[in-house]
Amino acid sequence: MNTMKRIDRSAKVRVGFHEAKWDEPIIYELSKPGERGILAPKAEKQVVQAVGDGVSVLPAALRRREAVNLPEISQNRVLRHYMRLSQETLGADVNIEIGQGTCTMKYSPKINEQLARGLFDLHPLQDPSTVQGIMEIFYQTDKYMQEISGMSRFTFQPGGGSQGLFTMASIVRAYMDSRGETRDEFITTIYSHPSDAAAPALKGYKIIYLQPNPENGLPDFEAFKAACTSRTAGFIQANPEDTGLFNGQIARFVDYAHQMGALCCYDQANGNAVLGVARAKEAGFDMCHFNLHKTFSTPHGCGGPACGATGVREGLEEFLPAPLIDFDGEKYVFNYAFENKEFGVHKVRSYYGVAPVVFKTYCWIRSMGPNGLYQVTKTAVLNNNYLFRKMLEIPGISAYYMDGKNQRVEQCRYTMEKIFQDTGVSTGDVQRRMMDFGMHYWTSHHPYFLPEPITLEPTESPSREDIDEYVNTLRYVFQECYDNPEYVKSAPHRSTTHQVDESVMDDPEKWATTWKVYLRKYK
Repeated sequence: MNTMKRIDRSAKVRVGFHEAKWDEPIIYELSKPGERGILAPKAEKQVVQAVGDGVSVLPAALRRREAVNLPEISQNRVLRHYMRLSQETLGADVNIEIGQGTCTMKYSPKINEQLARGLFDLHPLQDPSTVQGIMEIFYQTDKYMQEISGMSRFTFQPGGGSQGLFTMASIVRAYMDSRGETRDEFITTIYSHPSDAAAPALKGYKIIYLQPNPENGLPDFEAFKAACTSRTAGFIQANPEDTGLFNGQIARFVDYAHQMGALCCYDQANGNAVLGVARAKEAGFDMCHFNLHKTFSTPHGCGGPACGATGVREGLEEFLPAPLIDFDGEKYVFNYAFENKEFGVHKVRSYYGVAPVVFKTYCWIRSMGPNGLYQVTKTAVLNNNYLFRKMLEIPGISAYYMDGKNQRVEQCRYTMEKIFQDTGVSTGDVQRRMMDFGMHYWTSHHPYFLPEPITLEPTESPSREDIDEYVNTLRYVFQECYDNPEYVKSAPHRSTTHQVDESVMDDPEKWATTWKVYLRKYK
């Protein structure tokens, strides 16, 4: 008789989870002088006769003075190293990824990954006649973005969302310069992404922050009018903001900014709440950007590879960075016409975009179709509001701006302020404890404008069962805050990571961003 007892999964909390932990050194510490993974063959005689040794023809200024510092390691040790690292990660392919908040993690179809591998051998400097296929993909994806947003033309040159915001701020600067206008202020809101302030600040603008209406959490229109002056160059906002609240009066803000002579920029890094529902054009925005690694289901990749696809309305195309891709009726060509203009952005990055990312976006849009994109929004909003109701059932969890009139859209910023007051356990402690269950949990951008924040976004990817498991795990951990607060504070216990001393985070002198810098500072 089989006496094995079935595991009880009714609680839906993986209390026995333990992530693989290899204490893996970094690859430079594994390096052994003289060890090789592959030996490159010597060039054939005919090649040597044609091009020489491949080095002598280079100008002296372009030659390395010493060999590049690469780790020396065998193939099997390289394989073990990266396989071990792959087992020490949290991500959407192995976890229920709801806790990434405003960074947005969703399922990325693996067939698109397979298709994109065919692009790895392309080079951005190839003759256009040899890359007509991917140029067509860029051109068609531009058309789709135009339809989705209402904008007139897109560039895929920005390497991510923050650079897309920087591109918009640069366009505002170029536009004002072309008109001989001296404006030095940019308006944003405190619940927009911090890069909405950082990007125009990098262009030299003074940032004017709009505070939220204390009743509904949305920017106050009268305060906005007071902030708008002849010095205002631009207004930039995420909508919905990071609270998950959508400003239904946004067109009034944009219209007033235009009356004051400013341009308006829409941060649509996360468009999961508005696909097929609302467009930048109808709200009157002059430009917008999308993070392709968020809304359009290309892998996030720890902040990259990514693309901050940036579009502008009719009349602003000349300020976009070059090259754009055009179709002359027979072939796809690079358009450098705007690169030599006196006023324009010219470039924000090399080449014209990350081809695999744009290609995966193209595949996703084509597979979804217009009805599918609309369904993405409906499901993302449904999932978030289901999660919202389940979260508020947990003792000690609440959300600000609960006036009953504003529905959270695709995400929400909650607070565990009461739990912190009762137990002394912070949201950062809970974040580390969630790693012990193989789950991610995001707090908020810094500085915290809401106390002890929790920012969650399910997107359209998870099932109801996935959401239930995530909420049940959070409920379990929040109960631990009361039952055993020190255990939560000392987490993680079963993860590959450990508690980090963050006291040096604001001291660049103590940063070591590369192995070479680490050796110089600490060895």
